[in-house]
Amino acid sequence: MLDSKNLTIEEFSEKINSDESAIIHDLRTFEEYSKGHITNSLLVDIYHPTYQKKIMELDKSKNYYIYCRIGSRRYHAGYFILQMGFEKVSHLQDGIIAWKDNLEI
Repeated sequence: MLDSKNLTIEEFSEKINSDESAIIHDLRTFEEYSKGHITNSLLVDIYHPTYQKKIMELDKSKNYYIYCRIGSRRYHAGYFILQMGFEKVSHLQDGIIAWKDNLEI
C-alpha cells in the first residue's frame, strides 16, 4: 500500500529547514491558511476543484512536505500524490494544531 512518511513536529521542522528540495504544501482552505501557516508553505486546498490538476503539474523530483489541520486531509492527499508517481512525500503527523513554532499570517 502507498503511504507517505509520517513525521513528528520535530522531524518535520528539521526537514523543511534543511532540505533544499523541500516543497511545503498546506492542504487547508484559504480561510484556514489566512489565519496562520508554516513559513514558505504553499496553499494547495485539497477541496478546491483544481487540486488534482495542480498536483499533476508539480515536479516529481522534489521532496513534498504536506500538512493540514489535524492530519486527516493529509492522508488522502498523500495517497493521491503517491498514486500519481511522486516518491518523496512526507506529512506532519499531528497537523498544524500541534505546531509549536510561529505561524506566518
